[in-house]
Amino acid sequence: MTEFAFACTGVRADRYAAGPTLVFRLRVTAAGNARVHALALRCQIRIEPARRGYAPAEADGLKDLFGERSRWGSTLQPVQLAQVSVMVPSFTGETETDLVVPCTYDMDVAATRYLDALDGGEVPLLMLFSGTAFTGTGGFRVEPIPWDRETSFRMPVTAWRETLEQHFPGCGWIRLPRDTMDALLAYRSRRALPSWEATLRALLDERGTTDPPRTDPPSTDPPSRDALRTDPFAALTRSTGRTAP
Repeated sequence: MTEFAFACTGVRADRYAAGPTLVFRLRVTAAGNARVHALALRCQIRIEPARRGYAPAEADGLKDLFGERSRWGSTLQPVQLAQVSVMVPSFTGETETDLVVPCTYDMDVAATRYLDALDGGEVPLLMLFSGTAFTGTGGFRVEPIPWDRETSFRMPVTAWRETLEQHFPGCGWIRLPRDTMDALLAYRSRRALPSWEATLRALLDERGTTDPPRTDPPSTDPPSRDALRTDPFAALTRSTGRTAP
């Protein structure tokens, strides 16, 4: 079987992608200057949080993922970033190719939450490879790529931030259930507010100045649709268990 080795030589933000996308530059080496007709490659990319240090502010931002720092010895487990495929064209001995990785901006995804909590530095990644190789000189052979092929790479946090800033400059994103979105839209329409930012600020101002703090435990019964349209925060407090934003 042909021995393959992989290395990641760099990463950049794709300026022309429809959504946030990272492009990793991958070097593929076939031992003995072997002839490779094509390579159907699969790559699983994992974040390895235990392989870097964290400032106090970063540690605070990671509490919802890993808990208190005192527990990190057991909770700081790998987080999957992506699983992608790429077809590598014909080469002899060695070649380089782009590995395109779409990124989500959903804060409910663990990898996005982890990356957003970092102030700077590098993200320790582990890239695991598998797939099928078509090799040979006088014809071709079909060979599996062993599951133990892997490489490490330290991605600058700035690369991920640049990727998101190209598509959502200065913005974040929150995924909400449909009933909450309907309630927020009704609230915005009633007050003729010009943007979602103005809508949320108005809600926060109202809740901060007019509502007394609640001392009774929140109800576990789902609010009615009419209640949601009257108070959009009803759905939010039901899902988070909080009594105030």
